[in-house]
Amino acid sequence: MLESIFGKQTIRELANKYKVSEKTIRRKLFLVNNPRIVPLRQPVVVCIDTTYWRRTFGLLVVQDYITRKILWYDYVKYEKLEAYKRGIQWIENNGFTIVAIVCDGLKGLTSAFPSSPIQLCIFHQKAAIKRYLTNNPKLAPAIELKSIISTFTDTDKESFTELFDEWYDRWKYFINERKIDTETGEKYYVHKRLRSAYLSLKRNMPYSWIWYDYSELNLPKTNNTLESFFSHLKRNLNLHNGLSKEHKKTFINEYIRNKNLIQKA
Repeated sequence: MLESIFGKQTIRELANKYKVSEKTIRRKLFLVNNPRIVPLRQPVVVCIDTTYWRRTFGLLVVQDYITRKILWYDYVKYEKLEAYKRGIQWIENNGFTIVAIVCDGLKGLTSAFPSSPIQLCIFHQKAAIKRYLTNNPKLAPAIELKSIISTFTDTDKESFTELFDEWYDRWKYFINERKIDTETGEKYYVHKRLRSAYLSLKRNMPYSWIWYDYSELNLPKTNNTLESFFSHLKRNLNLHNGLSKEHKKTFINEYIRNKNLIQKA
């Protein structure tokens, strides 16, 4: 199995190497019963996120940033708060001490775990603002905000907050400009996307600087370690085209099991 997962050997290549049929290789690969959780007992910094294989299924993973171990995972169709709660609850119920949680800002997640410091992934926050502003904003306040956001990962909390507050003071009347719909008589915001970008950043600001406020914990700013894990998993899985959904899941189970066994603590 390790040759298939980490050695990048295809089923045909393994069949030729061991002089057996491809059917035999498939049977040995996909009839493996795999444990899905690593039994650790130590403080953990939880990184949690979900990746998808088109519209077939998703993989929700809880990783310890300190050891890079996969603590818990589950297969999901959609990214929902209930699934995140199941993972965190399992970890808490099995003797782990959660130092902090790093996540992508799923709605309701910050209030769901009030006892743990929660760091929102700065990469996801920048991407969210970019979707509102686009790659090439035309409005002056949008251009300025895009420039401020570009410093998010390379500056300190006080400097960024000062820039952001000055920007809002300068453009607040523009951001909050409203007009009346002549047909319905209802008021609406003129610059909705710009206002949404501002509100998103303002709402998430307290959770964007947990790494800074708790500097003694040496927390990550992003979920990059988990994103790297997802990328490596998909590259290896893509070598085996044509697998059914269940066979893909069996491959993933074994990949995670062996990844945890060889991962340095």
